[in-house]
Amino acid sequence: MLDLYPPFRMIRLKPLRLVAALGLGLTLALAPMAPAFARGAPESFAELAEQVSPSVVNITTSAVVAAPTGGGPIVPEGSPFEDFFRDFMMPEGEGGNEPQRQQALGSGFVISADGFIVTNNHVIEGADEIKIEFFDGKRLSATLVGRDPKTDIALLKVESDTDLPFVSFGDSDTMRVGDWVMAVGNPLGQGFSVSAGIVSARGRELSGSYDDFLQTDAAINKGNSGGPLFNMEGEVVGVNTAILSPTGGSIGIGFSMASNVVTKVVAQLKEFGETRRGWLGVRIQDVTPDVAEAMNLAVAEGALITDVPDGPAKDAGLLAGDVITTFNGKPIADVRDLTRTVADSPIGEAVPVVVQREGSEMTIDVTLGRREVAEGEAVAEGGSDAAPEAPVQSELLGMTLKPLDAAAAEELGLPAGSEGLAVVKVDAAAEAAAKGLSRGDIIVEAGQRPVASLKDLSDRIEEAKAGGRKSLLLLVRRNGDPRFVALSVE
Repeated sequence: MLDLYPPFRMIRLKPLRLVAALGLGLTLALAPMAPAFARGAPESFAELAEQVSPSVVNITTSAVVAAPTGGGPIVPEGSPFEDFFRDFMMPEGEGGNEPQRQQALGSGFVISADGFIVTNNHVIEGADEIKIEFFDGKRLSATLVGRDPKTDIALLKVESDTDLPFVSFGDSDTMRVGDWVMAVGNPLGQGFSVSAGIVSARGRELSGSYDDFLQTDAAINKGNSGGPLFNMEGEVVGVNTAILSPTGGSIGIGFSMASNVVTKVVAQLKEFGETRRGWLGVRIQDVTPDVAEAMNLAVAEGALITDVPDGPAKDAGLLAGDVITTFNGKPIADVRDLTRTVADSPIGEAVPVVVQREGSEMTIDVTLGRREVAEGEAVAEGGSDAAPEAPVQSELLGMTLKPLDAAAAEELGLPAGSEGLAVVKVDAAAEAAAKGLSRGDIIVEAGQRPVASLKDLSDRIEEAKAGGRKSLLLLVRRNGDPRFVALSVE
């Protein structure tokens, strides 16, 4: 069975809420890196196409898949149609439940004369055979060097008797909205094809922690997955990875993974056969204007630590409530900045981290672990030996609250001895409801200090008012996951 519209799966684009509301699908494809300086549109793209096409390849993958179950017609035993379906729907020698070999097509591009090829992970995922077809018709078998599902990048290798034509990565950070780009690939299994357009947006996030997509209106269709997006200098600035479409065809909204992300992944796959990302070991959230006001921060920038489980950050002395403003010499504007910077930082080496803590700036050296090793490890919630108060309810900040008792902690699945204030009810018209607080949430800190009783919270509210603060910062846990919420105390 030949699938001409290969590994081009459809996913929902969460960051674009309008898109999700319209029910549009996101189909995967990918792209490398960008140019140094933009140029105007040429009279023709023919010269550029001739220059780069020999380095772009078609990729055919083959895999054995289980036959679908329960997909055929159900015919009662003894029915007059029983012989018909046996003879025509399942000819002799073709078992309906036997595994079948399927093929799929995608694109890629050569990045070195000795045969390293970049494509999308979803193009080759699950394949037991990978064939490469070059622009001149030559065919070679490829082996998988390594792959990274998080950025949807894979690195292949072919062995050739002669040097192969290849292309270089450009600097995607220099690409501007409106710059001309050209996509090359194998759309819809039709063979080599070129399309041109502009960069229509930068810094798009789809569904991954490390996403940094260039959006383009250059036509990208199924089968373009893994092909290159070129700048006018013939440099790869992106790997064509996804399209946004209600039909599965191009509507002029395509996404290419920025080359400055791809080059780092490719370098690690080439050296190690896998990625090796730094791991800090914290839970974080963006610093919103109201959180900044509640913490008396000058600007709403940085990454606010909400929890510090066992790991490098805890070992170094970072605390919940710290705001990371600089990491390893790079300014941190938000969670996205920190996630990428940590991932790109050296493992096993101490890096300086600048934080704001209780109005003061300090620098703490942290020795990073490796994310791939740390992922999946459960983080135990810490408990306290203090006895809980009697379950007396009170209304504060638009919520009905009561101290945790043993019964409430057990009902919520919390460790014995857990402290905090359980949210019993939230006034639908209150700010707390608008900020997403709901029944079952646990308030564990207020004003960056623990709260175990209703009096603790009342005292924090009065202290905030006395200090001229307009809001109070709460640390709230839901199903074990922490986040900070600033609520008005006026």
